Amino acid sequence: MKLVRNRSKKTGLSPGTLIHIGEQRTEDVTITLFTYAGPRCEERVVTDVNELRLPEDETVTWVNVGGVHKVDVLEAFGKHFALHPLLLEDIANTDQRPKLDDYETYFFFVMKMLMTSEGGDIVVEQVSFVLGRNYVLSFQENGADVFHSVRERLRGGKGRLRQNGSDYLLYALIDAVVDRYFSVLEMLGERIESLQERVMADPRPETLKDIHALKRQLLFVRRAVWPLREAINNLSRSECALLHEPIKVFFRDVYDHVVQIVDTIETLREMVSASLDIYLSSVSYRLNAV
Repeated sequence: MKLVRNRSKKTGLSPGTLIHIGEQRTEDVTITLFTYAGPRCEERVVTDVNELRLPEDETVTWVNVGGVHKVDVLEAFGKHFALHPLLLEDIANTDQRPKLDDYETYFFFVMKMLMTSEGGDIVVEQVSFVLGRNYVLSFQENGADVFHSVRERLRGGKGRLRQNGSDYLLYALIDAVVDRYFSVLEMLGERIESLQERVMADPRPETLKDIHALKRQLLFVRRAVWPLREAINNLSRSECALLHEPIKVFFRDVYDHVVQIVDTIETLREMVSASLDIYLSSVSYRLNAV
């Protein structure tokens, strides 16, 4: 994980120029389409952006794009859905800060998704959403299957998802990403507790490396989550007609979860700092004893 990604390739270019900033990939971009309204729900894989058609009735359309590394695909989406060039630039820039932009006829929302790799490392992936009157576009940096629970609810017709509009779909997608934060923090909490036991029992040079590794991981998590609190708060208090008043209470619930997550991150950071102090004190005590 890098705190700052290489953005020098964009130096001197005009605003709105599409250049992918992030991990270089060669695989194809996947596009899945959901259309639903009440008891009806259809799902299919799309190979060409021009195949997408937005219905004029109350049917809700969800287009999920797995991968933002192909600039030509983003340009095709921009032309097909009349998206602003600066919005497309923010999607291609995977080092974007979580934020909310209002483009009058649609919303643009960016957030970070946290996952754990097989080796136990934390993986940060950017997810971008475009909310329209009866559609939601989601762009995932690497196409991880974080929205599996939302897909299953749509397929099975469970809950309120099929009975509500695109604003509730956006809430469900954001909530699925935020729920992942809790599992990542639980894993970090268990690591920190184990680390504190090792620091108290037998501090070694390897322990110091683990402390610095945890401090770095918590720094990435804080950088990904901290700006999200303001963005969710602005979304829940927006007066735009795209967000219906009964749905705003769900966004306020997500805001409460984000505040709780931020508090937990600060607590874990204090615990790691305390572990470092204990380690240095233990080493100093042993040296004085010798």
